[in-house]
Amino acid sequence: MNYFKYGQEEIEHLKRTDSILAEEIDRIGMVKRKVEPDIFIALISSIIGQQISTKAATTVRSRLTELVGEITPENIEGTSLEAIQECGMSLRKAGYIKGVAEAVISGEMVLDDLCKLTDEEVKEELTSLKGIGEWTAEMLLISSLQRPDVLSYKDLGIRRGMMRLYGLPELTREDFEIYRNRYSPYGTIAAFYIWEIASRE
Repeated sequence: MNYFKYGQEEIEHLKRTDSILAEEIDRIGMVKRKVEPDIFIALISSIIGQQISTKAATTVRSRLTELVGEITPENIEGTSLEAIQECGMSLRKAGYIKGVAEAVISGEMVLDDLCKLTDEEVKEELTSLKGIGEWTAEMLLISSLQRPDVLSYKDLGIRRGMMRLYGLPELTREDFEIYRNRYSPYGTIAAFYIWEIASRE
């Protein structure tokens, strides 16, 4: 099992720059976050995860794996749209998954090249594909490329967690940017704690 690599340097930076977050970090301890080194699998997982719960996304991904065996561009391309849809997603989402597989096979998208790009360049490259928006690209930056400074305003869990953490009735984009800049260059590690706070009963 692969986990996102971070340590005391990142933790100490966050605790030093935000005393409220520091209390939660001490309470929660180290957060282990799984990563998927295979960029294609991570991208398909991010598409599956759009606008559904983590639990539902895990179920759909398991069904897709059962259907195609290993999740590869070739296996996805060789599977009908309807069969992919029957794993528990909309026809549109199944189409996006097929589209990504075709883009990789045709060479329109060279996934290994993403490792050489900046975060913004990765987002630009990925969002040129149909069905991939900013949130999906940001989740890939975290879950596969292990970029250290990604905090997604588009993520409902992040917004909910930050509102809970700071006792805010709402989170404006301006407020979000203030916190994001405070966490930088370790926004991703802050995100791990904010997700933990958001999921707390």
